[in-house]
Amino acid sequence: MPTVLITGCAGFIGSHLSERLLNEGYQVIGLDNFDPFYDRGLKENSVALLRQQPRFSFYELDLRHGPAALAALPPGPYDAVVHLAAKAGVGPSVREPAAYLENNVVGTSHLLEWMREQAVPSLLFASSSSVYGNTPARPFREDDALLARCISPYAASKLAGEVLTFTYHHLCGLGVLNTRLFTVYGPRQRPDLAIHKFVSRLRAGQALAVYGDGSTARDYTYVADTVDGLVRGLAYLRAHPGTYETVNLGNSQPVPLLDLITALGQATAVVPQLDFLPMQAGDVELTYADNRKAQRLLGYAPRTSLAQGLQHFVHWHDTQALAYAGRCSAMS
Repeated sequence: MPTVLITGCAGFIGSHLSERLLNEGYQVIGLDNFDPFYDRGLKENSVALLRQQPRFSFYELDLRHGPAALAALPPGPYDAVVHLAAKAGVGPSVREPAAYLENNVVGTSHLLEWMREQAVPSLLFASSSSVYGNTPARPFREDDALLARCISPYAASKLAGEVLTFTYHHLCGLGVLNTRLFTVYGPRQRPDLAIHKFVSRLRAGQALAVYGDGSTARDYTYVADTVDGLVRGLAYLRAHPGTYETVNLGNSQPVPLLDLITALGQATAVVPQLDFLPMQAGDVELTYADNRKAQRLLGYAPRTSLAQGLQHFVHWHDTQALAYAGRCSAMS
């Protein structure tokens, strides 16, 4: 059975991908550093679920610490690495650029060097739609010129990661698939992201902060569709050793912010109250994936509508809130 190392396995996308691969018979080695960006307990809950699978093992370590940390991993052999670990968030990266470069660039370089030493043949790297910045070319194509368009340190760190993956492809024949992910949402989504924040505030009877005039749009992609693209990406790497490709994994249907809020109001049966605020530094106007390359190479085809995905998320959110209230009541 294939053995895959997943960095960031305790996070939102990482936990879903780990679960999917375990269900398909993979041996999964997971690592995470439990970055304090949000509640550690949420990630520990995900790891606890994964530990129920006999083919899963977990290591808490930080890629920034380089060889000393990575030496704790079993020697393999590994069929592939899925590199999801990163310090996340566009806005916080504007305030703490050095932390994002250290985590996302230096950490990635340490992982790539470990892969070279371990002779791991393939890497699936999670990049971001943010690398496109405010490009005028729409929808966003993988062959667009990017280097002058990143408008946040987070975006720059992700583009730097892509540059590093090509360097190791060139130097040691590493097979690479860079996947640019587009506004992934669904159960276990990070609490700092818009859909999660909005549902929490709607349930609490609070107004929603709208940055700008509400016309900014995002290519919201349901997590199961993103994970399907990643699994297909691993299969592509197995079938094409030594390849180097970059693909968009989005829904190819941008949704304006005010339309998203209307849909959330319908999903929660709550009338949203809005608080309009100035645009935040680093935020892009639009994300819009051209998926044709991913469709051609991977057979990627997202299937979940926004209404369906939001219903799944709201159900998960409300179930988790009830469970949390029950735990608090039991402790009081």
